[in-house]
Amino acid sequence: MKYMLMFVQTDEKAWEKLSPAEQNMPAIERWFGEHAQAGRLVGGNQLRPARTATTVRWRSGQPVVTDGPFVEAKENIGGYGIFEVPDLDTAIAIAKTFPALQHHIVEVRPIVERG
Repeated sequence: MKYMLMFVQTDEKAWEKLSPAEQNMPAIERWFGEHAQAGRLVGGNQLRPARTATTVRWRSGQPVVTDGPFVEAKENIGGYGIFEVPDLDTAIAIAKTFPALQHHIVEVRPIVERG
């Protein structure tokens, strides 16, 4: 079964002020690499800051495009990984080992696979 792990930064502005070492980037890169090598990680990417987002929504019968994220919040999705594992317990166990968990919330969500 596939699960998306979304890495939600608890404070994006504070995260951006940290050095790569303080962000634990070398450990994060190793973590992703180990899961990819083991065949569990099947996709994913780091995302640019939320301020670089563009939002499209429906207003007054037509699509409207605006700069910025959907909501203004301290928390923002900083990246995601798609993992193929046997069950939810395994996905949760993987989430618990994310090297920057002290700065993130990891949301684990099953992916609907259509045939």
